Amino acid sequence: MLNGSLRLPSRHFFQSRFTSTLSLSHHRNQIDSHQFSYYVNPLDSFDIFLQQCTSHQQLKQIHTQIILTGTNQSGFLSARLISIYTRFGFLDHARKAFESIPIDCKSNLLLWNSILRANLSHGYPEETLKLYFQMQNQGVSPDGFTFPLVIRACSSMGNSELCKTVHSHVVVLGFQFHLHVGNELIGLYGKIGYMDYAMKVFDKMPQRSYISWNSMISGFAQNFDCDGAVKMFGWMESEGLEPNLVTWTSYLSAHKRCGRHEEVMGLFREMRVRKNGATAEAVSVVLSACADLDAFQMGKVIHGYVINGGFQDYMVVKNSLICVYGGHGNTKEARMLFSEIAIKNLVSWNAFISSFANAGLCDEAHEALLRLENSDTKMRPNVISYSAVIGGFSSKGRGNECLEVFRKMLHLRVCPNSITIISVLSLCAELVALGLGREIHGYSIRSLMDKNISVGNGLVNMYTKCGSLKEGRSVFDRMGAKDLISWNSMIEGYGKHGYGDDAVITFDEMVKSRLKPDHVTFVAVLFACSHAGLVTEGRRLFDQMISEFMLPPLMEHYSCMVDLLGRAGLLQEASELVKEMPFEPNECVWGALLNSCRMYKNTEVAEDTASQIFSLQSEITGSYMLLSNLYAACGRWEDSAKVRLSAKTKGLKKIPGQSWIEVKKKVYMFSAGNHGQLCLEEVYGLLEDWRLPMEAEGYIPDKSFVLQDVGEEEKKQILNGHSEKLAIVFGHANIPINFPLRVVKNLRVCGDCHNWTKIFSKLTKREVIVRDGRRFHHFKDGLCSCKDYW
Repeated sequence: MLNGSLRLPSRHFFQSRFTSTLSLSHHRNQIDSHQFSYYVNPLDSFDIFLQQCTSHQQLKQIHTQIILTGTNQSGFLSARLISIYTRFGFLDHARKAFESIPIDCKSNLLLWNSILRANLSHGYPEETLKLYFQMQNQGVSPDGFTFPLVIRACSSMGNSELCKTVHSHVVVLGFQFHLHVGNELIGLYGKIGYMDYAMKVFDKMPQRSYISWNSMISGFAQNFDCDGAVKMFGWMESEGLEPNLVTWTSYLSAHKRCGRHEEVMGLFREMRVRKNGATAEAVSVVLSACADLDAFQMGKVIHGYVINGGFQDYMVVKNSLICVYGGHGNTKEARMLFSEIAIKNLVSWNAFISSFANAGLCDEAHEALLRLENSDTKMRPNVISYSAVIGGFSSKGRGNECLEVFRKMLHLRVCPNSITIISVLSLCAELVALGLGREIHGYSIRSLMDKNISVGNGLVNMYTKCGSLKEGRSVFDRMGAKDLISWNSMIEGYGKHGYGDDAVITFDEMVKSRLKPDHVTFVAVLFACSHAGLVTEGRRLFDQMISEFMLPPLMEHYSCMVDLLGRAGLLQEASELVKEMPFEPNECVWGALLNSCRMYKNTEVAEDTASQIFSLQSEITGSYMLLSNLYAACGRWEDSAKVRLSAKTKGLKKIPGQSWIEVKKKVYMFSAGNHGQLCLEEVYGLLEDWRLPMEAEGYIPDKSFVLQDVGEEEKKQILNGHSEKLAIVFGHANIPINFPLRVVKNLRVCGDCHNWTKIFSKLTKREVIVRDGRRFHHFKDGLCSCKDYW
C-alpha cells in the first residue's frame, strides 16, 4: 500500500485479463470505483486516475506508477501529467516530466502545447519561446493552439523583432486567418505600440469576434490614441455590434489615458444607462479620473455608487479609492480602505504609497515603502513602488533622499523603467549630480532605453544643466529621431552656457530639418542672443517668429527682447519696446529692464521702472533687491534702506542664497551666512586659508554688493559667507584637481563672487563651473565664459 491510501495496479496487472476493482481515496474523499472485466488499456486507466487526482501526493504516486509501467513515453499521457502538475502549481515537476521523455518520443504536439502553457502560466515567457523554437527544430509543427501561447510570450517580453518573427511563422503556416491567433496578434501589437500592424491584422481577418474589436480599442487606449479608439468604437456600432461591458471599459480607459477626464464621467453615465450596469474595472477607471482631476466630491459620489452597486469588495476598486482619498490628502480614509483589504496585492501597496506621495506626504510614503520591504509576505516593492517615493521626494526638492531611494532600488536589483529614468535624470540636472547622471546613462545604454526619445531628451537636459555641454551634444547627435523637445533642449543648453552663436546655428539646423519651432524654441534662442550680446540676430529671430512662423510674441519673448536691448545699453529702445507691447507688461519684463539699469547704473530709468513694478503689487522680492542694490552701488544708502524697508513692510522676504555641489555621489548644500552650523566650521576655516593667497593674487572685496549699511569689516564677513564660495572651497578640498568643480546657486551670482571665482580658478589652475539662477559661468585661468556680461 502506498502513502495517501492510493492503491494502484502493478505492472503485471496490465499484462493479463482479469476482473478487479480499483479505488482511490484521500482525506475521506471517495472516488467512484472502476471495475474492469476486460483487457485494460493502461493509458486510459492512468488518464482516468489523473483526471480524478485531488492532491499533489496522489499525483506523485500516479507519476511513479506511470514511470514503472513505461507509459511515460506516451505523449498524450505525459501531456495530461504536465497539465495536472501545472494546475497544482508545480512547474518544476512538470518540467522534469517533460525532460524525462526521450527525444524520439517528443513528436506529440499536445505534449509541446502543455509544456508551453505550463511555462507561460507561471511567468516564464523566455523559456516558453525557447521551447517553441526547440519544438520546431525537432520537426513538430505548431497549430492554432500553439500560436496564441507563443504570441502571449512575445507580448510579455515586448521584443518587437521577436514578435515579427513569430508573426511571419503564423503567415507561412497559414494561421493568419485563425480567429484566436488573429486576436492574440492584435493584443500583441497593441501592447508593444505597433497599432499600424494591429490594424493590418484586423483588416485581413475574415471573421471578427467581440475580442477582436475590444482588443483594437484596448490597443488604442494603451497607446494613448483616444481618437483611434473613438473611430473604432463608432465603426463597431456602424457594423451593428452593440459594445459590451468590456468594450466600454477599454473605451473609458482610452479617454482617461489621454487626459480627457471629464469625458470619462459622461461616458460612464452613458455606459450605465445603455448597459444597465458597469464593470469593476470601469469603476476603477472613473475613480482614477477623479483622482487625476482632483475631483474629490465626484470621487465621493462614485464611492456611493460603489457601495450601492456591490463593488466595494473588488480589489481594483478599493485600490482606486485609496488613490482618490490619499491624493486629496485624506490619508485617514486611505489608511482605513487599505486596512480593509484582507489579502493585499502589490497594486494595493502601490496605491497606498502613491496616495501619500501625491498628497506631498513624502515621509509617510517612504514609511509605507519600508513596511512593504519588511512585510512577511513574499511581495517586494517593484519599480512603481520606488518611483512613487522618488517622485514624492523630488517634488519637494528633497534631492538627497530621492537619490538614496533610487540607489537602494538599484542595489535590490529592481530595474527602473523609462519613467523612473527620466525622473531621476531631471533630479540629477537640478542638483548637478553629474556622477549619478553618467551612471544612469550607462544603465540606459545597457538596457537599450537610450533609444527611447524621452530618455534621450532627458540625457541632453541632464548633461547641459550639469555643465557638460559636450556630452549633451554627443547624446543629441547620436539620437536616431529628434522631436521638438530634443532641439529645444539643445538650443537652451547653448544659451545657458553663453554660446549664443551655436544656439542660433542649431535653431537654423532645426528649421532646415522642416521641424516648426514653437514658443518655447524662441524663448530659448532669444535668451541665448540676450546673454551673448547678439542684438542683430535677436531682432531677426523676433521678426521671423512673427512674419514667417506666425507666432504672436508672448510675455516671455518680450522679456527676452527687453533684456537683450537693455544688456546692450540700449535702454531707451528697450523702454520703447515695453510701451509698444500689446498687453500690460508683468514683473519679469519690468525686472529685465531694471536689471539693465543696475548694470549701467541708470537710476532715472530704474526709478520709473521700479514704480511700475511696485504698482503691480508684486510679491517678487528680486525687483526690490535690484533697486536696493542699485542705490547701494551708487552710495545712496538711505534710498537703499527705504526700498528694503518697503519690502519688509509688505511681508516680502529675500530668498536666502543657497549653493550645492556633488562630492563622492552625495550632494552638499550651503547657505549664505550660516556661521552657526557646526559642520560648516571646517569649511569657513578652508575659506579663511585662501584669504591671503587670494588677496596676493589681486582679489579686493567689492563691498558695493553688500546691501546692509554696516561697517567695512562686517561687509567683508558678509561677502565671505556667500554660499558659492563655501561650496567651491569645500569641493576643491574633496574633489581631485583634474576634475572641474560644478556648483549650483539658486540666485544670480553677485559681482564680488564672480570676480573671486575668476581669481580662484587662476590660482588653483582648475576649472570651476557655476550655474546660477540665470545661466552658466565657466571659470578657467582667471577668465569667465560670460566675458563679464551677465
